[in-house]
Amino acid sequence: MKKTLLATAIAGALGASAAAQAATVYNEDGTQFDIYGNLQFAYVDTKDSSGDSQDEILDNGSTIGFKGQHVINPGLTGYFKYEFEGDADEIKGAGGIDTGDQAYMGLKGNFGDARIGSWDPLIDDWVQDPISNNEYFDVTDSNSLITGADGANTQDNDNLDREGDKIQYMSPSFGGFQFAVGSQYKGSAEAENVSSDGNASFFGGAKYSIGAFSVAAVYDNLDNYDGKITGSQYIGGADDGEDFDAGDQYGVTFQYTIESLRMALKYERYDSGNTDYLPDENRYALGARYGYGMGDIYGAYQYVDVGGEDIGDTIRDGTDSIGDNVDSRNEIVVGATYNISPAMYTFIEGAWYDRDNDENDGVAVGAVYSF
Repeated sequence: MKKTLLATAIAGALGASAAAQAATVYNEDGTQFDIYGNLQFAYVDTKDSSGDSQDEILDNGSTIGFKGQHVINPGLTGYFKYEFEGDADEIKGAGGIDTGDQAYMGLKGNFGDARIGSWDPLIDDWVQDPISNNEYFDVTDSNSLITGADGANTQDNDNLDREGDKIQYMSPSFGGFQFAVGSQYKGSAEAENVSSDGNASFFGGAKYSIGAFSVAAVYDNLDNYDGKITGSQYIGGADDGEDFDAGDQYGVTFQYTIESLRMALKYERYDSGNTDYLPDENRYALGARYGYGMGDIYGAYQYVDVGGEDIGDTIRDGTDSIGDNVDSRNEIVVGATYNISPAMYTFIEGAWYDRDNDENDGVAVGAVYSF
């Protein structure tokens, strides 16, 4: 899942401090308030499901955000983050800042970190991003099987999300070991709730770091996406009113850093609860990023091992992203950035997904200005 600003994208010659362009508006008596953001534009040319080239200039995730913290006592700090996005490429006609990104508040201190709100899934941050958290193209992950227009149990409701209505506790580091546990709660009054009652899912993970090596593992029971299949949306092997089990999602990623080179190895599993509709999928991936002095060179290779390939007639009516691409496949993404200044960089990326008619293959070039 693409982030609004990659710290690693400009970590080559400029160092990690270059990614922190936030302007401190107030910093006094233990209270700090910052404003930050970025403008991102890209030209992208990709293949559609028919193999035809489609290109456009687009906004690539422009964001403005606010964050703050205040010291409650020497061992306890309260904090918040509030981010907004807008279509900067067509801002006059698109309505300006019209959608949100992350928003959460919490407490951190010697006990660890506890928060509530909306942010990226833990499996995204700890398992998927180390492989491929690029500017535009990434290797695929199992998140797309669960939410979105073609995801599990959407019931014509695009409000299903992996980020919102969450609580999480993350421990401090104990000699390099750290863990996190949390839940996403969808109450009975939620429009996106796929069941009639309130439901709390579970996710958790553990991470261990020693020197330049780290390993992280995450599990998510996807419990908020269980529900009923309705015949108006699903065809083939799924019967109207049939119980749907969204399954489970888990993965593990190993990382090793040698000076300016970071390498990562991933195994990710989507364990389907209803293989008549969605297949099991295993993902084996290798990613690397090298800071060459004025930017980064990076790439990722992933093998997607799809089980139960006889599901072509069970996809959602009117969609083809699942049924036409159920074969196991190889995916490759490569790219490079070039730092113009501590606040500005450009990038170029290419992607090959080994799908029918070269669907989603393409190239992208763009620029980012962070502040």
